[in-house]
Amino acid sequence: MDEKRAIAALGALAQETRLALFRLLVTCGPAGLPAGVIAERLGIQPSSLSFHLAQLVRAGLITQRRARRQLIYSAEYGTMNALLAYLTENCCGRDTVCAPMCEPAAGCATAPTKTTAA
Repeated sequence: MDEKRAIAALGALAQETRLALFRLLVTCGPAGLPAGVIAERLGIQPSSLSFHLAQLVRAGLITQRRARRQLIYSAEYGTMNALLAYLTENCCGRDTVCAPMCEPAAGCATAPTKTTAA
């Protein structure tokens, strides 16, 4: 990933609704969600949701596809992984990539269990 694409992706995520939207789609895996379900889960008006979806599509962070009469949105894991790799490219001053990579087919679509420290 080059600097311009990283800036575009980070800029798109630097807004609370878009960040929540992206995080929701990441948890859904490649199957994604219809726009109506996204609006319902996030409590967003459809007109506002359309604006935020367009920003994330433009940044390459999500994809859109048509299934019959619905628009389905999915996280673009390749872009997400490339952004993580770009951000951690010189982690700890080394020339090695130590970013975690998400592979939805390997179980990324299941939400991790949150634990609290005692």
